Order: sequence, then C-alpha cells, then structure tokens
Amino acid sequence: MAEHRTMQRDALLDAARTLLSEGGTEALTFPALAERTGLARSSVYEYFRSRAAVVEELCTVDFPVWAAEVAAAMAAAATPEARIEAYVRTQLALVGDRRHRAVVAISASELDDGAREKIRASHGGLVAMVVAALGDLGHRSPRLAAMLLQGVVDAAVRRIELGAAEQPGEIAEAAVAMALGGVAGRP
Repeated sequence: MAEHRTMQRDALLDAARTLLSEGGTEALTFPALAERTGLARSSVYEYFRSRAAVVEELCTVDFPVWAAEVAAAMAAAATPEARIEAYVRTQLALVGDRRHRAVVAISASELDDGAREKIRASHGGLVAMVVAALGDLGHRSPRLAAMLLQGVVDAAVRRIELGAAEQPGEIAEAAVAMALGGVAGRP
C-alpha cells in the first residue's frame, strides 16, 4: 500500500512538472492533476492540501537535483573564474530541463509563506555555492556579489524561457561575460 501511495505521489509530481512547464502556474490545478494522472480529484487532495503544497514538494524534490549538477560542475573547475563560469553556464544549460522549468514557472506571489520560504531557502543554497569563488577572487563583499550574480543568471533564464530574439548560447555568453567582466563585458 505504501509503495502504491508513493507511486501515485510521484505521478502527481510528474504531472505537476508537466503542467507548470507547459502552462505556468495557471495550468497547475487539481482537476488538471486528476486528469493527467487518472485519479479522482478527491484523491489529489489526499496527497496535497493546496497548489502551494504541490509546489513546495516539487522544490523539496527537484531543486536539490539540479543544485547538485551546478555543484558538480563547479567542483570540476580549477580556478575561481572557472567555478563562476560553471555556476552560470550550468544553470542556463538546465533551463530546458522540465524540473527547472517547473520551478521557474512558479510565481511566488501566488504561494503561501511556507512555499515562498522553501523557494527562498533553496535559492539561498544555490547562491552560497558561488560565495567562496567570489571570495577567492578577492571580492570585498562576496555574499552581496553572489546575490547580484544570481540576479544576472535569473534574468538570463527568463530571457531564454521567453524565447528572446537571441539564441540561448548567445544569452549564456553574455551572462558569463557579465559575471566575469561586469558591464565592460570582458571575461
């Protein structure tokens, strides 16, 4: 029975990822989850009390997976500059990943405080990965610089997600240049 419940919960989370990546937060409804999984709508409520609870669970399950990919890429880099570049490039490479698209699609204003806090904590963990590299470069305020760097990454993610005029590779190059060379754009 417990295995069956785990399978149903996993199916609901998978359906939520698809709905979020295809249609954003508006698409994530309990009727849509029920339809995608073949469960009765009342069954969906047995697993999750709200949309925010679904989102919170997705953050708990999915964020660590792609954060680990960012950490692995950074660990493989030899210099602080290469670690920063890996931090930026890996996040942008993950834009096409359904887990990433689902989390990006979430609008924090529609979520309860618990879900918003879960997202903030997850992003805080991601930002913490690059603080040491910025410190190794001798940055006077590595924590602040890391938060601003994540802002550049987030802007590049949005640009890729929106299907901007530039190709994803061009956006990634510009984001890396901004991360390493500031507004002068020199890596």
